[in-house]
Amino acid sequence: MQYSLTQLDSSCKRLQLKTSCSDICDFATVSSPPQICCFGNTCYCNSVLQALYFCRPFREKILAYRSQPRRKENLLTCLADLFHSIANQKRKVGVIPPKKFITRLRKENELFDNYMQQDAHEFLNYLLNTIADLLQEERKQDKTNGRLANGTLDSQNNNSNATPAPTWVHEIFQGTLTNETRCLTCETISSKDEDFLDLSVDVEQNTSITHCLRGFSNTETLCSEYKYYCEECRSKQEAHKRMRVKKLPMILALHLKRFKYMEQLQRYTKLSYRVVFPLELRLFNTSGDATNPERLYDLVAVVVHCGSGPNRGHYIAIVKSHDFWLLFDDDIVEKIDAQAIEEFYGLTSEISKNSESGYILFYQSRD
Repeated sequence: MQYSLTQLDSSCKRLQLKTSCSDICDFATVSSPPQICCFGNTCYCNSVLQALYFCRPFREKILAYRSQPRRKENLLTCLADLFHSIANQKRKVGVIPPKKFITRLRKENELFDNYMQQDAHEFLNYLLNTIADLLQEERKQDKTNGRLANGTLDSQNNNSNATPAPTWVHEIFQGTLTNETRCLTCETISSKDEDFLDLSVDVEQNTSITHCLRGFSNTETLCSEYKYYCEECRSKQEAHKRMRVKKLPMILALHLKRFKYMEQLQRYTKLSYRVVFPLELRLFNTSGDATNPERLYDLVAVVVHCGSGPNRGHYIAIVKSHDFWLLFDDDIVEKIDAQAIEEFYGLTSEISKNSESGYILFYQSRD
């Protein structure tokens, strides 16, 4: 495909690629690796891949996987090939078509087998779970063949019903929530753990992601027909229930629940509320036995939704490369100041206007 580009000005402000949306293009300054742009109506996919590429632990694992002996083609091998092409692009500006990855995605999941706009969060969730499943299946196959991929003996129990060992997807993205319920009669506290790869949080107008996360852990009173069955009291009792974070992941993926079903409209509508998300984040709603309660995070990528609804509009990505920020929007790649990220918090009032709002936030731990 032929394309032309304008010269990068002295302040490295903007680089415009005159391409069709049927290709993926990549961008880089001298100190940044090549990157990708829109592929047809699959910007939901492209924006997530751009964000994940700039999540260093994930990128390194994908590239390391690519260097292993070849496996039968699947979504993971296609992603590894795509990341490898980006990382090893000799020219700092060019075009990398992701046709193999998109073809495999559409083949493996009928939800994405069309040219309609899809939900970026659904795609992220599907991708991470699929990669984890593929890695566990490969490990199982290696055990069946009497070896591990790294050539060492397997110390896992051979019981096929045993819980699969965590993969590097879990090591990077998986955190743990603990659901605490306290009986108001006997004060007994019971807890149940639940793992997550990303956290979905409700949003409110003119607030912050920190406030939303605290709301995620608000105490709920169980009463009336919703009373809690207490094992100590052996009867239903009123109780307090709350969710807290027990284990923080290496990369914290936060999904802002911006799409709400409106009964009167019989469809989903977008909540373009202004939600501030800081460049640095520390969670305070951790449990008393949390393994890493003081973990500090840096914002490394944002998937932004532009438009008024889940099945219309457009997705763009903002990523941190070294000490600067890049915005990828179709055929335009722009270097932006950190202060410009405020433009993607959302709208301060409910007005009839399309908004560019942060939808998925990727925070990477400093330790």
